[in-house]
Amino acid sequence: MNPLKVETKDINSYNLSLDKMYPKPYNKKTASPYTKTRVILMNGTEYESVWFMHQFARHTDNDEIKSYLAIIRAQEQMQQKRLACLKPINESILETTIAYEQLAIDLTATLAQNDKDKANIEALNFALLEDFDHLYRFSNLMILDKQKSDPKFLVGGFTEITPARPTLAHHRYAVDNVKQAMCAKKSNLYSKLVASIITAAEQQTMNYYMNISQWYKNDLGRQLYSEIAMVEEEHVTQYESLKDPTCTFLQQWVLHEYTEAYLYYSASCEETDENIKRIYDEHFLMECAHLKVACYLYQKYENGNVRDVIGDGEFPTLLKLGTNKEYIRKVIAKTITLTGDKKGYIDVMKLDNNAPFFLYQDEFVGDEKNRASHIVIQRVIKNLGKDYRYEDSKNVVPELQNRKKDNTILARKKC
Repeated sequence: MNPLKVETKDINSYNLSLDKMYPKPYNKKTASPYTKTRVILMNGTEYESVWFMHQFARHTDNDEIKSYLAIIRAQEQMQQKRLACLKPINESILETTIAYEQLAIDLTATLAQNDKDKANIEALNFALLEDFDHLYRFSNLMILDKQKSDPKFLVGGFTEITPARPTLAHHRYAVDNVKQAMCAKKSNLYSKLVASIITAAEQQTMNYYMNISQWYKNDLGRQLYSEIAMVEEEHVTQYESLKDPTCTFLQQWVLHEYTEAYLYYSASCEETDENIKRIYDEHFLMECAHLKVACYLYQKYENGNVRDVIGDGEFPTLLKLGTNKEYIRKVIAKTITLTGDKKGYIDVMKLDNNAPFFLYQDEFVGDEKNRASHIVIQRVIKNLGKDYRYEDSKNVVPELQNRKKDNTILARKKC
């Protein structure tokens, strides 16, 4: 599929009515877990697009560009509102959160397995373990708060729920989250898509947690969302640093629109809910039109060659969300004790005793016994005799196999 070859109409013909902006939501009891995760992914992609175009508008004095930005940004807002309302009213904060983490896990694992860029793969695998552990913490909060939903049912049995690198170990000195940027001219199209997609997805998660924490019904939940939201900030810092910062705003705009078209087409090919599939198809056509406008402006004002940004336009390997259990187990086994170290990664045991990681841990985490990510597990163990897990077999890391004690040392302290 090549979005540049798709027949489109005048850009002003793609505005949505208020009626179309409020769709029929999915049924939370019967919808596929990956229907839910795709909705979150596309919602986050639209938010990223809107945020980018607002920033672009604030950095250009070109009236034609500003006008097109306003038109297309309004349409992206319409798309975002439509997608957001696919979430049903009766889906709880934690039920939505489980879907967010399942998306983070399976999206990250899928992208890592299809990419060839070493820096991208290392970053994806590193954060994968942390999102995996977040799913475990939030699932135990769901059990502790006696919500009716079973986390295993919510993930459809496609994603295991078990600890990985403990959340307490995720809190790093900010500079250690900044990685080496790719060179867009030398990077292949799929790698550029990967950096764009994962940045938008993690940013959506960060935004959700940083805003939802104030609405949770008890102090422990509020604290857990706040703690994990800080980790999502780290993930966004890591992923956005992979993108080439030397690209012009117009080059970035072309890639943004191309990414959206790619994701909508991928989502439509996989979607099992016919109502949502139709929405994705409509949005895909809109994005093809948006892409052509961005390409036109890039060529007009920078005399740019679109091939330098998106090649000939043909989509690379499409995104297919699905189970990644074995891959995730292998990554956990190989990288469980890693932490960030400037632009790279290092085993915690090899860090200097005065490394910024340890200093930041002392300052930010303090007494681990009082941190929400630890307390939630301890309380479930106290109430049920063991933590909540869904595992096909024992945890691949021996230090994490004990279901009656939460590990607060692994990947965090020298031992």
